[in-house]
Amino acid sequence: MNQKLFLDINCDVGEAINNEENLFPHISSCNIACGGHAGNKKEMKKIVLLAQKFGLNIGAHPSYPDKENFGRKKIQISENSLRDSIENQIMQLVEILDEEDLELNHIKAHGALYNFSANDRNTAILILEIAKKFNVKLYVPFNSLISKLANETGVEIMTELFLDRKYNDDYSLLDRNNKNAIITKTKDIICQLENILNNKIITVNNKVKKVKYETLCIHGDNVNANEILENLTTHFKSKGIEIKKY
Repeated sequence: MNQKLFLDINCDVGEAINNEENLFPHISSCNIACGGHAGNKKEMKKIVLLAQKFGLNIGAHPSYPDKENFGRKKIQISENSLRDSIENQIMQLVEILDEEDLELNHIKAHGALYNFSANDRNTAILILEIAKKFNVKLYVPFNSLISKLANETGVEIMTELFLDRKYNDDYSLLDRNNKNAIITKTKDIICQLENILNNKIITVNNKVKKVKYETLCIHGDNVNANEILENLTTHFKSKGIEIKKY
């Protein structure tokens, strides 16, 4: 008899798309924007209550303090200023969670901060130190420097892969400026899912690369996010796969 497969599916939310009510029945973890690139306390509170209703893991989704570029460009900022900004972003969410007697489960950096901290030592250490300060898990890219440094700092990580993004040969995400960077068709996402379940990805150059994962992401701002997640839920049921928070 085959062993049942459990998956953690996460979404980046609170980014003014206002589709959380449609997304949350189909996922197990959410990453809430907390003011750096999007979001405010009112929106965070609304999403926290919705996440509580659906029993989701709640994570903070901090970014470079850069709403103008939606946190998707690396900006010039001192290490101390960046640390203060990230900690303040997370604290805004933690204060709301405390009011509702809920706990922060994890941190997942957003956009350019996520990508840059993956393999820049100083930024990676900064993010790891913040995760350790808040005593929560950190969502990190597979085969990244930050994932390797986490073992040295004692930070628990969840290795993440994206179902709706194309990968380069070095495991980095294909730049969003490339028209093929984002996967929007359900059939293509299911193809990527099936490859990942077999511990591999097919890169943009059609190379097969081995991977491991603990959590899989669909972006909440994907134009077809609602449809994709509904179809994935149907696919999971047909395969005997259960969505479960860790």
